Amino acid sequence: MSSYLYNYRQFMKLTLLFFSFIFLFVRSESPIEKVNHLEEIVKNHYLMDSFYQSLKENHSNLPTKEVFQLAFSGWEKLDGSLKTPVLTIIDFSLPSNEKRLWIIDPIQRKILLHSVVAHGRNSGELMANKFSNRPESFQSSIGFYKTGETYQGKHGYSLRLDGLEQEFNGQARNRAIVIHGADYATEAFAKVNGRLGRSLGCPALPTELSSQAIDLIKDGSLLFIFGNDENYLLKSTFTTT
Repeated sequence: MSSYLYNYRQFMKLTLLFFSFIFLFVRSESPIEKVNHLEEIVKNHYLMDSFYQSLKENHSNLPTKEVFQLAFSGWEKLDGSLKTPVLTIIDFSLPSNEKRLWIIDPIQRKILLHSVVAHGRNSGELMANKFSNRPESFQSSIGFYKTGETYQGKHGYSLRLDGLEQEFNGQARNRAIVIHGADYATEAFAKVNGRLGRSLGCPALPTELSSQAIDLIKDGSLLFIFGNDENYLLKSTFTTT
């Protein structure tokens, strides 16, 4: 487990305990409303644990529980605004020669697709260590996205993305950060070169899987891209309970 995630997890545990108690005293609600809010916090954590365990029963290779918890927290908050109830997780704390993309059906509680995925060329080589929202940075951007419309571009069938966190990925559409297929984003390429090739910032997928992945998540589903970035964990409003 990365030090960022460990520290974040410990911080969230202490914060949850602290606020769970003070909510009963400082919220401008009736005692019944305060108790209901506390029950909702506990319920959400129970649902996350239950969801993760049910996935674990049928799939051996999952995102870490810490990354899944961050993604699930955002999915719960945005569920009502999503047209497609699918959750995609990319974990850029893993090396590019490992499968680090999961497309998950939260309703059926199953993994629909598990794949390698490339990061931006200026984010790092085997590991993605740097992230940016700046145009022409050629780095990956982390955080929550909503999938948009499909189109045919220079990489073939592709999917536009809209960043939901202005500081971290709000320039995604302006930067043309999209999901597309690429010959350099295959396991065969990684076996020869020790890592995947790199994009200009897009989460590029194996060409043989990209169309299937795009059709599963297009038109308004949620994508969460995680990276080892302490600033993101401290500032994101989507990953707190």
